[in-house]
Amino acid sequence: MTPRPGPFSLRVLTHDVPLALFVTVMQVQGTVALAAARGTEQRPLTDLGHLGIALLVLGGLAVAVRRLWPVAAFVTAAVASLVYYGLEFPDGYGWLGLLVVLYSLAAYGDGRRSLAVAGVGTAVLAAGWLYAAADVEPREAIGWVFFRIGVSVMSTALGESVRSRRVIAADAQMRAELAERTREEEARARVDAERLRIAREVHDTVAHAVAIINVQSGVTAHVLDKRPEQAREALRTIERTSARTLREMRAVLGVLRGDDDDPVPHPGLERIDDLVTEARAAGLDLTLEVTPPAEPLPSAVDSAAYRILQESITNIIRHTGPTRVTVAVYPGIDHLEIRVTDRGRVASRAAAAAPPSRHGADGSARTGRGILGMRERCRLLGGDLTAGPTAGGGFEVTARLPLAPTESRL
Repeated sequence: MTPRPGPFSLRVLTHDVPLALFVTVMQVQGTVALAAARGTEQRPLTDLGHLGIALLVLGGLAVAVRRLWPVAAFVTAAVASLVYYGLEFPDGYGWLGLLVVLYSLAAYGDGRRSLAVAGVGTAVLAAGWLYAAADVEPREAIGWVFFRIGVSVMSTALGESVRSRRVIAADAQMRAELAERTREEEARARVDAERLRIAREVHDTVAHAVAIINVQSGVTAHVLDKRPEQAREALRTIERTSARTLREMRAVLGVLRGDDDDPVPHPGLERIDDLVTEARAAGLDLTLEVTPPAEPLPSAVDSAAYRILQESITNIIRHTGPTRVTVAVYPGIDHLEIRVTDRGRVASRAAAAAPPSRHGADGSARTGRGILGMRERCRLLGGDLTAGPTAGGGFEVTARLPLAPTESRL
């Protein structure tokens, strides 16, 4: 087992070296005191060149590296103990260091392998201790051997319990951090989705209003001197359109400021008549074909349908100009179908006199943010949208919105 490098090693040594010195002193001093009190005829600690004291010191100092090299510390203390009791040195407190490194092996090891080493080592120690105490006198003294075996098993079990709790705590902390990151990611995703929704609302509202106001202001400038009543009506349309747009923009800005008193408006198909009126006032020859739904539409579908119609009509006003338009809304059993078709630029003297549009009738210029926003609305509800030029030179937008919630394909 390789040592753990870095500041951890220094921090561990500053804690474990004093503990090792304390255990060493306890082993040596306690064993000397017990041997003197018992007065038995066992081998003195000073025999064989003070080998008994050296073995006690070696078993105690192994505690200093109990967390850096758990296996090495245990093997060192175990060998020292086997040699000590095998040479029949006096019994005492020579097992303190061994119990500490056994606990450390289980607590700071790597799980199953450390437990296997501890189990095999304890079995070898038990066999060696029992063999060395085969002819111990008095016979009652063999109880200390079983005491050492029992405490060794308890030390291993305690270390494994501490390790398991540490692993459980680390796992719980990791799950908590993962849950926190997940919550943050979900919150950011919700914020991004709300920002995208508000951007679509702003685009649809402002683009439609600007297109209507642009057309009506042009009409006003053209007929102001000759037909003041028509100019006055165009100005009223501008006033109504701008007032409604300001209300909707105020609500959107209220949400961005955190003001819950003005929620973002969600207009639905109940306002389709106003939309048709504005479109006709902008010069479109619009035919409306609406089949009433058998049941009220879901609010999300209702709002998306209105915004798709609004954006489609806005694109016609901006990119084509006065033309014939057919708006069809057909509720089905499981979906709502919307179709907006225009006939393209009308070849008339008025159209010829008008300045050339920067956007061709082939619809190539219509694939901007407007159609992208309509397609996103459809996909958020699990529907689909197609938009492209028709054979007669016009343009058609078809949307299918499911009436039952489905998984978004965005």
